[in-house]
Amino acid sequence: MILGPGARAPEFVLPDQFGAPQRLVDRLGVAPTVLAFVPFAFSRVCTGELRELDAARPMFDEAGARLFVVSVDAKYALRAWAEAEGVGVALLSDFWPHGAVARAYGAFEEDAGFARRASFAIGADGVIRSSFASEPGEPRPMSAYREALDALR
Repeated sequence: MILGPGARAPEFVLPDQFGAPQRLVDRLGVAPTVLAFVPFAFSRVCTGELRELDAARPMFDEAGARLFVVSVDAKYALRAWAEAEGVGVALLSDFWPHGAVARAYGAFEEDAGFARRASFAIGADGVIRSSFASEPGEPRPMSAYREALDALR
């Protein structure tokens, strides 16, 4: 069960695709954060979602929210994925301890060993304002992100 609105967002420190640490605490009091967990880099549905989210970056910027796409892949795979797709969205590696942040948000599939497609809109106060997930193999609709960004306002 993923964390829902009103829950305190668990702190995280994850490397981005360039190895730079990204921390939720650095965003608190500054601006909202959107986390979009995906199962694996280079997979068909995840790649489609990555492209769509990258194209929608102006929507996140307009809302003042920082978007992070998170997977259990190593930062090296995430960098190769971003380069192969030509995207500029920040990718975070939840590789080690394997899926620890996805677990904290209730988005880790224990039997499969990866994060499910779950998204969290976190206010600058560290409280989850919106969360949603899709069924296995199904992308999340962009309309759900629009609603989540509205919940941050």
